[in-house]
Amino acid sequence: MDKAAIKKVVLAYSGGLDTSVIIPWLKENYNDCEVVAVAGNVGQADELDGLEEKALKTGASKLYVLDLTDEYVNEYIIPTMKAGAVYEEYLLGTSHARPCIAKGLVEVAQKEHADAIVHGCTGKGNDQVRFELAIRHFAPDMPIIAPWREWNIKSREEEIDYAEAHHVPLRINRETNYSKDKNLWHLSHEGLDLEDAGNEPQYEKPGFLEMGVSPLQAPDEPTYITLEFEQGVPVALDGEKLSAKDIILKLNELGGANGIGLLDIVENRLVGMKCRGVYETPGGTILYKAHSVLESVCLDKMTAHEKQRLSITFAELVYNGQWFTPLREALSAFVDKTQERVTGKVRLKLYKGNMINAGVWSPYSLYSESLATFGESDYDQKDSQGFINLYGLPIKVQAKVDWKK
Repeated sequence: MDKAAIKKVVLAYSGGLDTSVIIPWLKENYNDCEVVAVAGNVGQADELDGLEEKALKTGASKLYVLDLTDEYVNEYIIPTMKAGAVYEEYLLGTSHARPCIAKGLVEVAQKEHADAIVHGCTGKGNDQVRFELAIRHFAPDMPIIAPWREWNIKSREEEIDYAEAHHVPLRINRETNYSKDKNLWHLSHEGLDLEDAGNEPQYEKPGFLEMGVSPLQAPDEPTYITLEFEQGVPVALDGEKLSAKDIILKLNELGGANGIGLLDIVENRLVGMKCRGVYETPGGTILYKAHSVLESVCLDKMTAHEKQRLSITFAELVYNGQWFTPLREALSAFVDKTQERVTGKVRLKLYKGNMINAGVWSPYSLYSESLATFGESDYDQKDSQGFINLYGLPIKVQAKVDWKK
């Protein structure tokens, strides 16, 4: 890349440590180029407070704050949830936010006639792949600058040193310097004591959890909720019609208060290493559970089982940054077909980190009490004899052949 040709860049900006340090670094190393900061609002709430002032003080020429919340929910979260996509228990909160933000980045870069797009992802993580594959989809020839792959800074401690030397205001210190990612779907925690897989997360420590409480601190009385779906999409909570976004936000409150949605895993990153993360996904965990319960009565066996198999592929595509690919689109088309009759209501009991089934109803339910009952029914039990004879015929033939030998 010809650094002399870089006059203006668009930076994916969060106001966190990485992107705050990048602004003065770009000016030092790319001929005092103009830096246009772009924050994608995917529901990180108070993290956006004071962001414009901070960006300008740090050296940016302007800040765009893109409201992507509805787009993020309707075009990324809900399709992934309908697919039942889970990557090693992880509900993909960071993964499907990145292509949404990257799409907005490209739109601003094209509007500003920028010479390059910059991101603050490290060379160890998955996000660099997610951002760059999405950017390549919308702007194949756009140069991409990734400072973590260029500069001499080797750790977050050295980043803090650099920030202090350049008078960059920080919201963190060395003792609370977890690497976090927050949006309306989840909050992730990495680093510090969590890097030792033998350390228990400090769930009960004040300030560690932000979206809820430890199950130990949850109420002693359960909370009942009823979720209503139409074709796999959540449309109402406790009888109140709401947008999918508002349902997730309310479920975050209810789930968080009851200690729902905590996950501590060592996951396999795309770049080849294992990494430990602690995730808070209260509303999303409830939504996945309720949707799965409804599917259990609405989907036939063969469709349900094939959907489970393909959900693994779907999750890997999302995790690996391949949202904008023909295969992901094809899988979404398959999922949408399976959801045509996933309509109904699910009641759950939330209690100290647990989600307990408390009822499911659907006009498309394939569950027949009259067939499944242990009482008298129209099911002719004599039919099973012929079925077993045919189903077991290959086993019988093989056994006879083996006996002769």
